[in-house]
Amino acid sequence: MALDKNQIAQRISKEVKDGYYVNLGIGIPTLVANFVPDDISVEFQSENGVLGMGPFPYEGQEDPDLINAGKQTITTLPGASFFDSAFSFGMIRSQKVDLTILGAMEVSEKGDIANWKIPGKMVKGMGGAMDLVASAENIIVAMMHVNKAGESKILKNCTLPLTGVRCVKKVVTELAVMEITDRGFKLLERAPGVSVQEIIDATEAELWVEGEIPEMSL
Repeated sequence: MALDKNQIAQRISKEVKDGYYVNLGIGIPTLVANFVPDDISVEFQSENGVLGMGPFPYEGQEDPDLINAGKQTITTLPGASFFDSAFSFGMIRSQKVDLTILGAMEVSEKGDIANWKIPGKMVKGMGGAMDLVASAENIIVAMMHVNKAGESKILKNCTLPLTGVRCVKKVVTELAVMEITDRGFKLLERAPGVSVQEIIDATEAELWVEGEIPEMSL
């Protein structure tokens, strides 16, 4: 059974370690904050100038003055701080962020990522994406494995304008967890009830499969 977006975020939350400073991109990554275990301390950073984001607020408890980079209302944890974008990007460019979790439209077997523009469609701009992929050393992508037409988004080469090259370390989709290696995509885990062959069929890039592939633990 393919995962939904919350389950993708839940699986990625297992990659977050105690003491990490983590940047969450727009889309599925913003959901990760909802699943971090209570027994670890994590600081979530948003490039619009917030350090110490908490989970999304319950309906009726939203504060319109508290938003993330995607303009979604958020909560903050005790000790949270607010600052301008220059300070925020200074944190990112000086590699003070331990883990960056981004959404993507395409990822290539070399670790290239396209996540900001579809030619012909209006876009407000790249935002902080280019700074994040240029500066971060640990990037995990949360994305759907195929598009609405059933076409793979896990590719030999990206077809959309690139945000960054050779920067993605790991990808989590509704079907699989994959690591990007010198040999391309390596299959690490499969979604519950999803076969290895189903993942291979949904992947345009060559997929390296070694031994028995375990199901994801959520």
